Amino acid sequence: MKKTVLFLFLTFFCMTTFAQRHVVTGVVSSAEDGTPIPFASVVVKGTTIGTSTDFDGKYSIEVTEDAILAYSMIGFETKEVLVESQTVIDVILLTQTTGLDEVIVVGYGTQKKRDVTGAVSIVDSKTIEALKPVKVEQALQGTTAGVTVTSASGAPGSGLDIRIRGISTNGDASPVAIIDGYQGDLGTLNPDDIETITVLKDAQAAIYGTVGANGIILITTKTGRKNTAATVSFNSSIGIQETSRKLPVLNATEYGVLLNEAYAANGEALPFLNVANLGKGTNWQNELFERAPVLNNNISVNGGSDKIVYSLSASDLDQKGIVGKDKTGYKRNTARVNLGADLSDNFKMKSSVIYTYIKRKSINENGLGSVLFNALNMPSTMPVYDSNGNYFLAPTSLGIEIINPLAQIADTYNDYNLKKLNGNFSLDYEYSKHLKATARIGFNTSNSESKTFSKIVDYGGKVFDKTRSSVNQNAENFNDYTFDAFVTYDNTFNEKHHLSATLGTTVFKEWGNHLDATGYDVPNNSWDFADIGLANGVSDSKSVGSWTFDQRRLSYFSRIQYDYEGKYLLSAMIRRDASTKFGPDESVAYFPSATAGWVISDEDFMSGIEEIDFIKLRASYGLLGSDKIDSYKYISQLDGEATYVFDGVLAPGTAIGANPNPTVKWEESEQFDVGVDVKLLNNKIDVNADYFIKTTNDLLIGNIPVSGILGVAAPGAAGPTVNAGTVRNKGFEFAVGYRGNITKDLSFKVNYNFTTLNNEVLEVNNGSGFIEGGNFGVGQPAPSRMEVGKAIGYFYGYKTDGIFQNQAEVDAHPSQTALGAEASPGDIRYVDINGDGKLTSDDRTNLGDPIPDVTMGLNISVNYKGFDFVAYSYASIGNEMVRNYERSNSNVNRLSTSLNRWTGAGTSNSVPRLTTAATANNIFSDYFVEDASFLRIQNVQLGYTFPKSITERLRISKLRFYGSVANLYTFTDYTGFDPAASTGAPIGGGIDYGFYPAARTFTFGLNLNF
Repeated sequence: MKKTVLFLFLTFFCMTTFAQRHVVTGVVSSAEDGTPIPFASVVVKGTTIGTSTDFDGKYSIEVTEDAILAYSMIGFETKEVLVESQTVIDVILLTQTTGLDEVIVVGYGTQKKRDVTGAVSIVDSKTIEALKPVKVEQALQGTTAGVTVTSASGAPGSGLDIRIRGISTNGDASPVAIIDGYQGDLGTLNPDDIETITVLKDAQAAIYGTVGANGIILITTKTGRKNTAATVSFNSSIGIQETSRKLPVLNATEYGVLLNEAYAANGEALPFLNVANLGKGTNWQNELFERAPVLNNNISVNGGSDKIVYSLSASDLDQKGIVGKDKTGYKRNTARVNLGADLSDNFKMKSSVIYTYIKRKSINENGLGSVLFNALNMPSTMPVYDSNGNYFLAPTSLGIEIINPLAQIADTYNDYNLKKLNGNFSLDYEYSKHLKATARIGFNTSNSESKTFSKIVDYGGKVFDKTRSSVNQNAENFNDYTFDAFVTYDNTFNEKHHLSATLGTTVFKEWGNHLDATGYDVPNNSWDFADIGLANGVSDSKSVGSWTFDQRRLSYFSRIQYDYEGKYLLSAMIRRDASTKFGPDESVAYFPSATAGWVISDEDFMSGIEEIDFIKLRASYGLLGSDKIDSYKYISQLDGEATYVFDGVLAPGTAIGANPNPTVKWEESEQFDVGVDVKLLNNKIDVNADYFIKTTNDLLIGNIPVSGILGVAAPGAAGPTVNAGTVRNKGFEFAVGYRGNITKDLSFKVNYNFTTLNNEVLEVNNGSGFIEGGNFGVGQPAPSRMEVGKAIGYFYGYKTDGIFQNQAEVDAHPSQTALGAEASPGDIRYVDINGDGKLTSDDRTNLGDPIPDVTMGLNISVNYKGFDFVAYSYASIGNEMVRNYERSNSNVNRLSTSLNRWTGAGTSNSVPRLTTAATANNIFSDYFVEDASFLRIQNVQLGYTFPKSITERLRISKLRFYGSVANLYTFTDYTGFDPAASTGAPIGGGIDYGFYPAARTFTFGLNLNF
């Protein structure tokens, strides 16, 4: 009997145990449109046991009845389900990108999207993946209202300038990047490592005080997810780059005909007696531009258990230049470790460390005598090589700065290397359910080296001639750290009053040193021996320089966020900053701000309007600061030059440089914003609109006129820097997005945004009432100004009124002799602006500015079964650019527009005659200012993801191939290489010396997940 009972018990036990494990199947779909979610993670909570859904959102997993399944996917909220006896579990995931409970980073904390009362824009990892930017900054152009991104060059590794809501200073107008909580550099990041980019555009950035005036860009890098099996992702691509544009210039025959005409017009002998034999000649742009590869590989490992999350990644980018062959290129290697651990129920740790190595080679760009400048001005009648196979020497008749651009490249040797380590470490401790303390430290440390070699070379009497070889080397060490300590209290009272308060302190310090030296007489006149240790030539002037710096900032900040029933929202913050950049009497400043919001859709009177899911009004006002100036302006520094006499012998030395100003202080930005956020038709439509006014006061203006007895005219000396300027930016931002399904398998998203901007200078209190900047031609006055009533950096020159058609028109017009030469028929006619009957420098006027009136972005994505398609475009309207890549010399080549020149009465009223005689046709005027409005198709990408039935056989979870074209086409009337380029200078930007064009890149790649 006992054996029978034991047998039955064991049998029942075994059957029960067997019954506890069973297979669960189901479909994971989106709550937004009901479509299945492929590659969603399905994991048994607390273990690494899991699977993922196939392309149809289906999954199958063997579990026990007491298991909890965690369903997750990037962009969706995680959902947990207790299995029990269920064999079919269909799960619907809420979309975070449209869910109002999505948590976003707002500075020293997070906030639900529905509770945000400031102007905030977000770019997620999906957008970054679709754009495939080489640099992070490129992901912001066209995707974020109120943000413009320009590049001074399309060369590999060139820097980009970001402007948030206009140019608000005559100094450094760039925003500050905060990477995982610490101040960092966007230029060294790998875009594939970024989870989100959050842009704080208004007074909400006041929590960052003295660095917030130009906006804040918050970067969150990718982390692992809890209870997720390890996922290995490998992304690889290869691209072919080519120039996106070539300028139409004269071929050899056209050049010969027009040059003969110019010489004949001045009664000189013709340079070409038989133009019929010239043919097309040398196309210098074809000789210069070439196709170049770009290779990009990224690998990452992400995952996590119930207590630990991790994310590891490494990348390799190698980009060659479309100009310069092996003399240009950009190589970036990164390695990143991101780790988070729950040390206890209340104690959590996070850390992230990124290593970056950058190597860059570059050529002479964006200036008089640069490579592209020379390529446009070299006549097509001249060959690349002479009869001996050497580079052809450009004659001095072309000007002393124009040389054979291919010879220029061959004789260029520039190397730059950067090694950087940055990261952070943070600890969070929850004292209670409502009180949490955070301490974190972030750091940057970098070492850079550069070397430039100038060989002995003779271009035939040019400014680039070198009679003595030299090598310049410099090394720079840069370090900083940011230490934050703050506590956050968060609680809800009576289920209606929600309060969150943050109180903290920040310590920031940066320090470093620099050393540079020049050595002469490099052995063998060769790059292989270009080293200071080998260059033993004696210098006749100082050839060594160095500097060190040490800056610190101590800050205290507090913020209170309150809402009543989630409908009435209020936030107030204040920050106190103390900085060593300013004198003792001005080292401390306070930056307060306040924001408010009203969730109208939660009101009872909105309950019957089914089409409106959410509507929120918000407003903000605050003061922010900027300390982006040179250090120690409040004291005298020995950085000037002087010559002393000792025992009757002249000796070089140093002297006091710029005059000090003990009262120099922060630039202060007063910002106001009112906006609305709306969601319609079951969250299918998102609308965001903002009106903003940003007024920056106390702009720092250098070299204020003072008495000459202070020595301000000495080399290296200058007048003091004072807070004497004001600039206002105001405008309107609008963004709308729509997502929906045409069929079960066909879905799409459309996002459109535009920004209007009005920039106006309100004060320039420096004695003259204006500041000049930029360069045009040779020896001409500066073409750009900052002046009251105008946009900052507007173009200042002569207004034209067509072409003189006959001598009678010349005689009837005021004399133009003061502008350079008396006019003749066929010359440009200038307007007598002040009406005094004569043309002088007083007749210069506003010719436009490089700041666009409107910027727009239109982005489209379509998904059909395994296929995905995206297209991103960007437009800029109302910005002008100065054409400054034409040498004012009769013998240089010309744009093909010169074929439409004036040759007699009625032949042209826009292009002047050709002559070698002196004229006023080359002075700076609106003849050289062009409308640079454009529409650019930034990226078009088509991809295909293989179905689960195929990838399972290959034992992989995802396989996707794609092809894309970046910078596909630019629609513009501007005649230069790139209407989107700019030097980045607030005063002097938008002057084109022959910008290195942005490359059109054809890319093929794959995404592979294990």
